[in-house]
Amino acid sequence: MPENKIVRGSMAWKIMIVFLLIFAPLSLAQGEVNPDRKFYENKVVTIIVPTKAGGGFDSYARMTARYLRKHLPKSTVIVKNVPGAGHIIGANELYLSKPDGLTIGLGNFKGLLFGQLARMEGIRFDLARFSWLANVASEPMVLIVSKNTPFKSLKDIKESPRPVRMGTSGVGSASYNYPLMAGKVIGLNFKMIPGFQGSEVDMAMLRGEVDGQMGYTDSLRTMIEAEGARVLLVVAKKKTPQFPQAPMISDFTTPETRGLVNFLIASVELGRPFAAPPNVPPARLKTLREALERTFKDPELLAHSEKVKLPISFTSGDETKAMFVNALNQTPDVVKLVKELSQTEK
Repeated sequence: MPENKIVRGSMAWKIMIVFLLIFAPLSLAQGEVNPDRKFYENKVVTIIVPTKAGGGFDSYARMTARYLRKHLPKSTVIVKNVPGAGHIIGANELYLSKPDGLTIGLGNFKGLLFGQLARMEGIRFDLARFSWLANVASEPMVLIVSKNTPFKSLKDIKESPRPVRMGTSGVGSASYNYPLMAGKVIGLNFKMIPGFQGSEVDMAMLRGEVDGQMGYTDSLRTMIEAEGARVLLVVAKKKTPQFPQAPMISDFTTPETRGLVNFLIASVELGRPFAAPPNVPPARLKTLREALERTFKDPELLAHSEKVKLPISFTSGDETKAMFVNALNQTPDVVKLVKELSQTEK
């Protein structure tokens, strides 16, 4: 055999060996992930939303379903509304679902921090043990009142001869607990009126059945932008340009209220979190997290979210889990106060 052919053959083998050394590990790594992505082919993924259709969480879930199927190819993604008991029923169903990666949930889980700390009856979940997937929005919480009421400031509420009626989905929900906590910090007399789901409380405000409510800015955007409501208080880390005149909850910090104020602000950061049941297999959990991250960084979804005014600020699953664990790690004084307010309102 001619020498130049031997040399060329030897070089070809060397190139092939180098190619295998470089790319074989990548192929193996992809092989570890691909089976779990392939698992979702021809499967149905259910997003549990613990409210009726029509509210902010439902809107985020339906937007997610529309784009998530693109990042879990050949899958079907549906939304299942499981309202009741201030998000507790839906959270219980999610927590007790089969941990196969086919059931996930989006809800006001941060509002359930209060219920778990108070050990409320009916709670069958542990927020620290959920398989956290992501948090897709963090935004201010605001206290609003109808413009048909005489309340133009927190001072007016404080001096009101009657309790101010606050609409809420139910005991244990964020819309129930936040007014109570804010009232404790500031010294406001609220009467909680439970039983409203989704945007029903907006109509109750317009009809004069309740005076106000507390919720996320995007959920209350219609009431605020239609000038049917006044924003009297903002709960957030820093001043928001949307409501420059409204006082911040931190403005009322005292040595006695510092722990509660810090808890309120920290929990607000957990705006729109996604979770799966505990003990989802690590590889499948990784696949779900990656799919959600791709979904909420998808230019099509971001353009759609801007159009429908559903703001996005993505936080990873690991970071979201850490935020919940930290929020649950409260001082005995805060836990005692949460329990006392819960018992008082029963």
